[in-house]
This record gives sequence, structure tokens and C-alpha cells, in this order.
Amino acid sequence: MTKDEIFMTRCIQLATLGKGNVAPNPMVGAVIVYNNQIIGEGYHEFIGGPHAEVNAINSVKNPALLQNATIYVSLEPCAHFGKTPPCADLIVSKKFKRVVIGCQDSFSKVNGAGIKRIQDNGIEIAKGVLEQECRELNNHFFYFHEKKKPFITIKWAESIDGYIDNNGLQTQISCAETSIFTHQLRKENQAILVGRTTVENDNPSLTTRNVSGRNPTRIILDPNNKLTKVHKVFNDESKTIVYNKTANDSISVEQVHLLDFKLETILNDLYKKNIQSVLVEGGAYTIKQFLDANEWNIIHQIISPLKLNDGTLAPKIELTPKKSRDHFSDRINTYINK
Repeated sequence: MTKDEIFMTRCIQLATLGKGNVAPNPMVGAVIVYNNQIIGEGYHEFIGGPHAEVNAINSVKNPALLQNATIYVSLEPCAHFGKTPPCADLIVSKKFKRVVIGCQDSFSKVNGAGIKRIQDNGIEIAKGVLEQECRELNNHFFYFHEKKKPFITIKWAESIDGYIDNNGLQTQISCAETSIFTHQLRKENQAILVGRTTVENDNPSLTTRNVSGRNPTRIILDPNNKLTKVHKVFNDESKTIVYNKTANDSISVEQVHLLDFKLETILNDLYKKNIQSVLVEGGAYTIKQFLDANEWNIIHQIISPLKLNDGTLAPKIELTPKKSRDHFSDRINTYINK
């Protein structure tokens, strides 16, 4: 690896510390180097908080060194006023000798403007260092801004004989350790989506109770208003949005009424709500809608050694897993949609 790649790798490591806490902002890490030594580093820790560049600069004990230092950032510094001032302006004001950027920010309010502002002030810039790795770090963010729709992850658990439940009865299929994996997925996505049948059969809370982090926004598809306020998804542990055809007066959460109750319409509305990533957890009918429309990016298929003999058949996917691994007593197959 080159020297720039070594320091950019550290930026990526730092950025991942913000996973699950910064969306819809991207995860970003920054490192400040003087005489080949790291003198400051930081990352974007939480939504609305200081950006990585600010935290890195504030961590430097001797600010006089900055004008002869290089700052490495995994993502192009912002050039607009959001919840915080532009980081590009801060970098210019500190008179850094050099700026190294992992990848350009495709968000419309940045998209090269941060790079231009720094270059226009006579600071040397290197960009595209570990670009692919830096983009993969924020695949939800880039997909959302470039494709104009949420990044979709689908997850289900099935028995060894291919069922996801025991004829509608609430059934724990995966092991306890895999449940933690599921809750980590919930933490990493802005929203979690299920259909009406899953709510009726399982009465899930759809929270991240087994891991630390924010609960995702709960998206419920209930076109014909079959659900009532007794279900856990309507408690105050997290925000809930219900998509239906007409108003449901028995629940007091946000509702979106769609006469044209189609998946495309729902995804378009989620995009307008700035929801960048959605974890689809069920049930079989809802998952099939996403598969049939080819509206998915990642699938995690969890296969348990449990045998049910009968029940609702698991979704079928005629692809080779990108990755397959044993996870305690379960097996997790991961598929990537190219």
C-alpha cells in the first residue's frame, strides 16, 4: 500500500465507528498527518454533531502544525451550510498544505463543490484514494442519491425444510445469536418494513433492543386497515409510518393514503421522506413483491437446522450466494443484486 492508502485505511476504520448513528448523513473519517505521523483524527459520531474534519482538527494538540500538515478524509468535505458550517471552508481557513480525499460526494449540494473550493484557494488535492472502499462504506448513501430511491436489504429466516413459520403461528426459527445479527441490521438501516400479516402473526416491536443504537423507523403496509392500536408497532419506542388506501382512525401514527397502492409508489414516497435505507423483514407476500419487482440490493437468507414439516413456504431465489457462512447453529447466505 502507498502512504496515502495507509492513512486512508485509517479514515475508513474511524468512519465505521459511526455506523447506525449518523444516517441520513454518510459515515466519514478524517486523519491529520504531519511528518508522516498522525497528529489528529476524528469521525462523524452522531447526526447533527460535528463532522469528521472538525473532530480531527479539534484533536490536534498543536494547531500551529496544521499549515504544514495533510488532512485525509474518506469523503469530499461538505461545501454547504446544513446542521453545521461547511468543512471545506474550515480546511481552507486552517491553511492545510495538502488534502487527500477518498471519494467525491454525489449529494447535489456538494458533488465537487468542496473539492473546487479547496483547489481555488491554492491547496494541493489528491482524490480517489481507495475510492471503491470509501464508496462501499456508504453504499446506502450513494445509492439513494444516485438512483433516487432507498437501498433495500431483505432478510428472512427459514427452517431446514424451507418454511418461514408454522402456518401463521409465531415461530422462533433462528438462534438467539442470529437475532443479535438481525438487530444489528436494524440499527444499520434507517427504516424497517413489514406487511400486515407479519404484524398480526408475530406482533413484533421491530426495535434494536438487543444491540445499542437508534431504533429504525417502522414502515407498515396495511392497505385495507386491518391493524389496530393493540399491536406493538404502534407504541412510542420508535416512529411508525403506515401505508394504506384510506385513513385508519383506530391508530395515532403517521399514515400515507395511496389509491395507487404499488411498491413503486411507496418507494418514491420513502425517497421523498429522505429514508435512504430500508430493511424488509417480511412476510412472505411482502418479500415476494420486492423480489418480483427486482427492488432489492442485498438479501440475507438465514437457514436454521429447525424442521417444521409444514407452514408458509420461504421465498425462492435462484441465485448463487455472494457469501455463505455458519453463524452458530444457523447458516447465513448473502446475495448481492448487481
